[in-house]
Amino acid sequence: MTDAVVTPATEALDALAIPYTVVQTAIAQSADESAALQGIPVASLLRSILVRRATDDFFFVLVPGGRRFNWPRLRQLLGTNRLTLPTEEEARTETGYVRGAITPFGARRSWPVIADASIEGLEVVAIGGGARGVNVHLSPADLIRATNAQVVDITVPEPRSTDAPSTDPPPVAEA
Repeated sequence: MTDAVVTPATEALDALAIPYTVVQTAIAQSADESAALQGIPVASLLRSILVRRATDDFFFVLVPGGRRFNWPRLRQLLGTNRLTLPTEEEARTETGYVRGAITPFGARRSWPVIADASIEGLEVVAIGGGARGVNVHLSPADLIRATNAQVVDITVPEPRSTDAPSTDPPPVAEA
C-alpha cells in the first residue's frame, strides 16, 4: 500500500484490507506499452470493461491483455441475447472513472464482476487504480475475493493481423 496516491480505488482496497502496490507510469498508448512500463507480462494487465445487460443493469468484465471477451459466451453465461457497451459518458456516470482509469474498486456503484479464468494462474495482476497512469498490482486471489468476481472462461486471444476478421463486434478499447 502507499501514501503517495489516493484514489477511490485505493481507498476501497484499503477499506477491504487488500494488499496491493501502486504503480504509476506515463499514460501508455497500448497494452504492450503499459505492461512494459509496469514490468509485467501483458497477460497480467487487466482491462476493466463496463458492459450493459439492460437499462440500469451493468457489470464489469476483467479481460487480460492480449485477449478479448467472447460475446457469444458472455451472452450465454448471462442468459441474454443482447449486451451493449455504454458510451464513454455513461461509463463515467456509472463508475465515476474516465476511460483508461475504470476499475471495479471504488466505483460509484458496486456492479457484479466477471473475471476471465486465465488470471487464476498468474502471480500478479495489474488493474486500473482509479486515475490515468495509476495501476494497482495485487494477487489474482485477492482481486477475486475483493470483487466477489465470478471466474469464467470468457475470453479468446486477440486476433493477429494475419488472422481472418472476426464476426463479433470490434474489440473494446481499454477502459
